[in-house]
Amino acid sequence: MSNKPARTVKCPTCGKQVEWKPENRYRPFCSERCRQIDLGAWASENYRVPAEAPPDADKDVPRD
Repeated sequence: MSNKPARTVKCPTCGKQVEWKPENRYRPFCSERCRQIDLGAWASENYRVPAEAPPDADKDVPRD
């Protein structure tokens, strides 16, 4: 068994320090509540993954 200190991360929802270990079933969140809040924000489209159209995206689209 290792004597390394437990790695901690901030909960993305509330900022609380959380141990990153297999026993923490909600990681990287501190709780089920914070996990559900985050899921709700994605479902409500409050978060979005930024993307750019490829340079040739409009090349094959016929123009009127």
